[in-house]
Amino acid sequence: MRYNILIGGEAGQGPNILTQIIGDALIKSGNYAFYSRDYQSLIRGGHNFNVLTFSDEPVYSNDSKVDILVCLDSKTEELHKKELKTGGILMKDSKENMYYAGRIFKLLCLDFKILEESLKKLDKNFNENIVNAKKGYEEETKNLCKIPISKKNTYFINGNTGICNGALNSDINIYYAYPMTPATPILSELATVDGVKVIELENEIAVINAGLGSSALGKNVMVGTSGGGFDLMTEALSMAGVAEIPIVVYLSQRPGPGTGVATYTSQGDLNMALNFGHGQFPRTVAAPGDPKEAQEITNEAFYLSQKFKIPSIVLGDKHLAESYYTLDEESSIIKIENTTPFIRYNSYEKDSFGSATEDAQIIKANVEKRLKKYKEIKKELEKLPRFSVYGEPNSKNLIVSWGSTKGAIIDAIKDLDVEFLHIKYLEPFSDGIKENLLKKNLILVENSPTGQLAGIISKNTGLFIEDKNKILRYDGRPFFADELKKEIEKRLI
Repeated sequence: MRYNILIGGEAGQGPNILTQIIGDALIKSGNYAFYSRDYQSLIRGGHNFNVLTFSDEPVYSNDSKVDILVCLDSKTEELHKKELKTGGILMKDSKENMYYAGRIFKLLCLDFKILEESLKKLDKNFNENIVNAKKGYEEETKNLCKIPISKKNTYFINGNTGICNGALNSDINIYYAYPMTPATPILSELATVDGVKVIELENEIAVINAGLGSSALGKNVMVGTSGGGFDLMTEALSMAGVAEIPIVVYLSQRPGPGTGVATYTSQGDLNMALNFGHGQFPRTVAAPGDPKEAQEITNEAFYLSQKFKIPSIVLGDKHLAESYYTLDEESSIIKIENTTPFIRYNSYEKDSFGSATEDAQIIKANVEKRLKKYKEIKKELEKLPRFSVYGEPNSKNLIVSWGSTKGAIIDAIKDLDVEFLHIKYLEPFSDGIKENLLKKNLILVENSPTGQLAGIISKNTGLFIEDKNKILRYDGRPFFADELKKEIEKRLI
């Protein structure tokens, strides 16, 4: 059993809250749900829509065709009716969003009391909302009552909340940021937590320099941005490398170059995260594939940053940041010990007193110290899950990918003879990856126009992925499981 519901309307008509209420109810009823958001960079008007996919089995992505189409405005029907399956259910007529909530609860045989409780929690317009919801519930005549009811210990969470939880589990003291989609929600979410200072500054240059200053004073610090903001942070990233100041950077990708399409998704910043910053200095770059990994990898970033006094980059994207996943496992957490000394810091090569130096022997020793850290970090990472393997272990076909493509791939390969290697740590690159790639038909899946991971694999293993085996999407949208499955099947041997 797998159903897809598309809910669309203008910004301000409430497709988000409607999707959230239905998703929460499905999970409370014992199902698994996933939903993604598609919206324009507008406060009012335009066209926004969410796709909610649910099943009695774990689900991590959407499909390209929908079973139920909910139209909060006429444009939604105009744009999406072609995506409605034959025999699918169309809901329209410009009713209030909670009218449709009532209809869907009746259609899916969900307990109306759950809807009533959700409307009370909204703490606004309850009387109006409950009237509309009851009207929709009473007027719905169809049902899809094949949905099993079984309680599970699950919760509904998006990637940005996963990042926040990982930071909080690491005893974060200060979060600096300048608002930039899709990292902006971290500002408001952490701002509600007692004991955490959240500071919005005038630009990203100020953000990372303030972060380094606070970190040098012994605080656990994270800064957040997207690609355009990370561009501005890279000089200070080198400062962190030479001065040995720990800093965690959350880089949440969206399409570039320039402003690109600000509210859509991409995986085009991998090479930037790995290489930006002048000179050579150690860093870690890790990309979570779901909110659970987001919590764990953020926590690991704090740990590695403090232990080795380096910048640690958590590489996300809009799809992961704003999509909601059903999770049924708690995250593994490492206790963070802040050991940053109160000493003299600057951006120059320094002697033992922290003073700038041009002494050749000291410079050589400092460079070798930084080079030694590469090996030490790589050894430390052997204690952590650097990659995960799914699917058929004896298959001759192997999909490789990273980040948020994980969900669509897992859903797409359920009935296929294929193994899937999901790489979490891009820097340092694990030596154990190569043995998983040998004697396999390699297939790359990535939300970018060039498949940057293929170049990283070639550099570190000497193995190449043929262009014909690269499944790339670069229109700002995530992969759909059903379409991705067809693309994978074309490349199997």
